[in-house]
Amino acid sequence: MKRTLVVALPICMATLTSCAWLSPKKPAAEVAPKPAVAAVARLEPPRQPPLPNQELTGDVLYRFLIGEVAGQRGRLDVATQAYIEIARTTQDPRIAQRATEIALFARAQDQALEAARIWVSADPGSVNGQQALAALLINANKLDEARPYLERLLREEKANVGPAFLQLGGLLSRAQDKKAALKLVRDLAQPYPAVPEAHLAVAQTALAADDLDLAVRAAEEATKLRPDWEPAALMRGQTLQRRSNAEALAYWRSFLKDHPQAKDVRLNYARLLVNDRNYEEARKEFEQLGKDFPQNNDVMMAVALLAMELKDYAAAEQTLKRALAQNPKESDTIRLYLGQVDEERKRFTEAKRWYREVGRGDQFLPAQARYAGVIAKEGDLAAARRHLQQVPVQNNQQRVQLIQAEAQLLRDQSQYQEAYDLLGKSLDRLPNYPDLLYDYAMAAEKVNRLDVLEANLKKLIVIKPDHAHAYNALGYTLADRNERLTEAEEYIDKALKIAPDDPFILDSKGWVLYRRGETKEALVYLRRAFAERPDPEIAAHLGEVLWAQGQKKEAEKVWRQALQDHPDNEALRTAVKRFLP
Repeated sequence: MKRTLVVALPICMATLTSCAWLSPKKPAAEVAPKPAVAAVARLEPPRQPPLPNQELTGDVLYRFLIGEVAGQRGRLDVATQAYIEIARTTQDPRIAQRATEIALFARAQDQALEAARIWVSADPGSVNGQQALAALLINANKLDEARPYLERLLREEKANVGPAFLQLGGLLSRAQDKKAALKLVRDLAQPYPAVPEAHLAVAQTALAADDLDLAVRAAEEATKLRPDWEPAALMRGQTLQRRSNAEALAYWRSFLKDHPQAKDVRLNYARLLVNDRNYEEARKEFEQLGKDFPQNNDVMMAVALLAMELKDYAAAEQTLKRALAQNPKESDTIRLYLGQVDEERKRFTEAKRWYREVGRGDQFLPAQARYAGVIAKEGDLAAARRHLQQVPVQNNQQRVQLIQAEAQLLRDQSQYQEAYDLLGKSLDRLPNYPDLLYDYAMAAEKVNRLDVLEANLKKLIVIKPDHAHAYNALGYTLADRNERLTEAEEYIDKALKIAPDDPFILDSKGWVLYRRGETKEALVYLRRAFAERPDPEIAAHLGEVLWAQGQKKEAEKVWRQALQDHPDNEALRTAVKRFLP
C-alpha cells in the first residue's frame, strides 16, 4: 500500500543531493543494496537545529576530507568511521545525521545506531532523528528503548497518526522478537481505539507473531471503523486465509459485492481462486478486471500473469500485447513474458524473437538465459551453452548470472556432474560470490557430495548471515535424510526468523517436525506453505503427512491435483509412487 512514510523510519537518502558519493561509481549490478531499514519520504519542516560552539579545527577538516574521499572511492566503511568520529568530537546534529545516513547505506547498523543516538542527543526536537533512532532500535531488538520515541512521535503526529500507525505496523511486524513487538504495538494502539490504522497495525504484528485469533479480531475491527478501506479488507482476508481459503474467499466476495471497484481486493481474490483451483471463477474475475481497468497497465500485467498461471496462454498473449501497445516503461518485461508464453506453447521461433527484442536493461540477461533455454529445448545443448558464454557482460555479477543459467541448462538435462564441475571451476575464478556458493552447494547434493554442500552453505552463512535460504537448505537437507534433526530444526528456525512467510521455509519446518514424529504440528506448517504456494514438492510433503495422519482421501486429492499441473516433477512422482498403486 502506498502511504506517506511518517513514523519510525530513518533518513531519505534520495534527498541528499549534496552527498553525491552516496552512490559510489560502480557498475549498476554491483552497487551496494539499500539499507535494511526503509527510507523516510517526508522530511520535517525547515528548522535550525541547536548547534554546538565548535570551531572548524584542522583535525575535524582532515577527518571530513577523509570521509568525502573514501565515499567517492566506494570505501563506505572508512567514510562511516570518519563521520562517526567527527560526530563524537563535535556533537553537531548535522554531522551525526550525515554519519547515520552513510552508515545506513553501508549497512553498518551498529554504527548507524550510535550516530542516531548522537543526533537525537544533540537535537532532541528533530523528528527525523527520532524516526531514525526508533527504527534502528527496533532493528536491534531494543523495543523497550524505542517505546518512548514511538509514543512521542505518535502524540506529535495528531492529524497524521493513522499513516504513522501504518508504518509502525510494517516496521514492528519485521522485528526479531515477534511477541515483544506485538505487546509494544498493542500498548501503543490502546490510546487510539477510534483509529482504524491502529487496529490494522495490531493485525499486521499479530499475524507476524502467529497470534491468528488476535489478527482476525484486529483486522475485523479496522474494517468496522472504516468499511470501505481496501488495505483493511486485504488484511482481513489474508488473516482469514490462514484459517482456510474458503473463509477468505467468502469475505472478499462479500466485500466486492459492496465495493466492486476495489482493484487490489479483486486481484487478490482472483489469485486465491487460482490457488484454490477454482479456475472458472478466477477467469470471470480476470475478465471483470479487464473491463473495469482497461487502460491500467499494472492491472493488465497482473491479469496476464494470472492467465499464465491458468495456462490460458491465448488470453495472456492478448493482454500482454495490449499492454505493450501502450509503450510502458516495462516494455522489456512484457517482451520477456511474451517469449515465455510462446515458449510454453512450443512456438520456439516466436519465443526467440521476443527474447532477442529485449534491450540492454534489467531484463537483458534473463532474456538471454531464456533464449539459450529454448535452443536447448530444440535439441542443441552445446549451442545453448555457447550462446551464454558469448553474451557480453559489464561486471562479475552479470558473469555469475550467466554461469548460473548455464548450470541450470545442464541440470535440466540431468547432467548433474557437469553442472557441479562447472560451478566448482567458476568458484575457483570467482570465490565468495554468494549466488555461486549456494548453487554449488545445491549441485553438490545432486552428486551426493554432502560434505561440499555443508561446507559451502556454512561459508555462505558467514559471508551473508541474513541468507535465509542457506540456513533453510542446510536444515532441509539434514531433515530429508533424517540426520541430526535437532540441528536441522535450529537451522530452519533461523531461516524462519529472517523470512517468516517464505513458503519453502515453512515447508522445511513442517518436514523436520514430521521427521521428528510431531505430525500434527507439521501439518499446520505444511498447510500454510501450500496455501501460500501450491508447489509440487510442497504438495508431496503435505500429502505424505496427511497420509500419516490417516487423512488418505485428502492426501490423494492433493497429489492428484498437483500431478495434473506438474506431471513431470520427480519429487512428487516419487512420493505418489510410494503410497498409491
